[in-house]
Amino acid sequence: MFDAPPTVDAVVVTAPRLPDAPAAAVFSSVQIEPRLLSARPRVDDALKSAPGASLFRRTGSGIANPTTQGLSLRSIAPSGAGRALVTLDGAPLNDPFGGWVIWTQVQPATLGGAQIVRGAGAGPFGAGALTGVVRLQTADGTNDDLQLELAGGDEGYGRAAVLARGAGRRLLLAGAYERFDGEVPVRGPRRGAADTAIGLESTGLSAAFGDQLGDVAVGLRIAGWREKRGAGLVGADSVASGKSVAVSAARLAEDGRPGWRLQAWAMESDLRNGSVATAAGRTGTTPANDQYATPAQGYGLNAALRGAWWEIGVDGRLFEGESRERFRNMGGAFTRTRVAGGQASVAGLYGEAWRESGPLLLTAGARLDRWSSSDAKRQERDIATGGLVLDERTADQDGTTPTARAGVRYALASDFFLRAAAYSGFRPATLNELHRPFRVGNDITEANAGLEPERLFGGELGAGGDLAGLAWSVTAFATRLEDAIANVTIGVGPGTFPVAGFVPAGGVLRQRQNVGQIEAVGLEAEASRDVTDRLRLRAALSATDARVDGGGQAAQLTGKRPAQAPIWTATAGGEWQMGERLTAALDLRYESGRWEDDLNTRRLSPALTADLRLDATVSRRARLFLAVDNLFDANVETAETADGVESFAPGRLVRAGIVLRR
Repeated sequence: MFDAPPTVDAVVVTAPRLPDAPAAAVFSSVQIEPRLLSARPRVDDALKSAPGASLFRRTGSGIANPTTQGLSLRSIAPSGAGRALVTLDGAPLNDPFGGWVIWTQVQPATLGGAQIVRGAGAGPFGAGALTGVVRLQTADGTNDDLQLELAGGDEGYGRAAVLARGAGRRLLLAGAYERFDGEVPVRGPRRGAADTAIGLESTGLSAAFGDQLGDVAVGLRIAGWREKRGAGLVGADSVASGKSVAVSAARLAEDGRPGWRLQAWAMESDLRNGSVATAAGRTGTTPANDQYATPAQGYGLNAALRGAWWEIGVDGRLFEGESRERFRNMGGAFTRTRVAGGQASVAGLYGEAWRESGPLLLTAGARLDRWSSSDAKRQERDIATGGLVLDERTADQDGTTPTARAGVRYALASDFFLRAAAYSGFRPATLNELHRPFRVGNDITEANAGLEPERLFGGELGAGGDLAGLAWSVTAFATRLEDAIANVTIGVGPGTFPVAGFVPAGGVLRQRQNVGQIEAVGLEAEASRDVTDRLRLRAALSATDARVDGGGQAAQLTGKRPAQAPIWTATAGGEWQMGERLTAALDLRYESGRWEDDLNTRRLSPALTADLRLDATVSRRARLFLAVDNLFDANVETAETADGVESFAPGRLVRAGIVLRR
């Protein structure tokens, strides 16, 4: 796991794509190997081996609410919507309504690797790649095969997954079912009748087809998913579902002829999310909000033409959706309905060039994007009479945003290099941030249809190489995030507020706002080494000091750290081939304390976790495994309410299973 660019063979794969351009070597990247991905039931758990990669909260997608599964990099300012773009063979996996990623839609066993590109993604990645890009790649098999995984474990855990590749590698089918009864997140004497376990039941299916038509590779991928989960409170749960399709074609450069790629994709998603209010002393819950549907659609197109020293391209995305809900519980029943939503679009063109001269590599590129948010509406009606009690129509917004990136890499020797890069990027607000209010317990967060896009400016210096078999890299970076979108506290319960209504005791009222800017400086380091042909060790460190300057909009936040942004994150791990048939892997992760809220009043304690996995090859066709997550049963604090009630991630979880291959 080091800063050198990954090698990509020029082969036909399930989803056609161009190999990495030489310019990729200038920017900070981390490669997650297939064996690390396949050892985890969920992709986001494997990505956390890179310290700066994390979901909004400490919980992984196995127990996190769908709306907090957005991925961010570098701990500059994590967000439920995510500030990183996640793609699979070039097609975005980010939800068209919320920007988060429903990780059930992609199975780790189907992947041939993951590349984490850190820093704003001007150039080929475009809008949304504010703190970086996670590029997932479909694996290319060499033979027809069939793989079946069956697993079970503590707390009612169960998993069944199948992967089949056939028709001369042209067809790939995958599916997985997972369930987990879960644990109650609130522990000790503060737990009450309001508290219950967070459970999960998920299903993901996908099919991919690829073929070669002359010198053009073509591919088709379709996927569908559904996951139901609890929220840790009686009566609060969510269901996220969706489907997607991506069609791709590519031709590699050959004999002086440029290569090209063309891709079209579409995604449809829905979210049902029910929330409750908790009584004093957590003696019970009352239904507070029923977001019974959040239908959304996303459509996109991207194309690129690449020569020997240049690449030009275009891309566009269109999103539309709305939140439909029942709220204002009075007398044991909801009394109002709300429909809020609109459209958003972004389209851009870019050009990038590079030049290699001996040990020197230079690159520069620029983008120009046109964005808009339109057709915004928020209508609230009285259920009994059908009368309209609120009808907000926010004016359409649009703008044109230029971004750019440039860098240099110099190889002082075959095993040592220096590099420098500068970049800018932007992220328009998601439909969720613009239109959907939400509630967690007694805390209420209001939407804001007037949000402006975020913009990031940054630069970094890096070095790396190979020292007697030790692959290493170090990067120092500085960034400024302007018009950062954050959940800002604007009221404290109990009390009644305009639009939001009543906020109970122990709750706060927040609104999504552009809060001036967030400045961050940081350091990243990675190292890995094959100690012997049977033992491989790796370690990584991320340190990020991020501070908010709220300006006149949110002066109360000036000098504070962004919510959910730890300063220190460190990971370490190793794989040991203990014998011809037995392999052991250990992963450690440490996070320093972080703040739960924007005002830095709710502190989450530091956490150190260890995960262990043993794999035993029984025969050429069968393998057994034993995995222990949170090996030492550490207390990992994930949330804290205004009245001091803490929630925790699950403790030790033991899983065991078998993998069969034909």
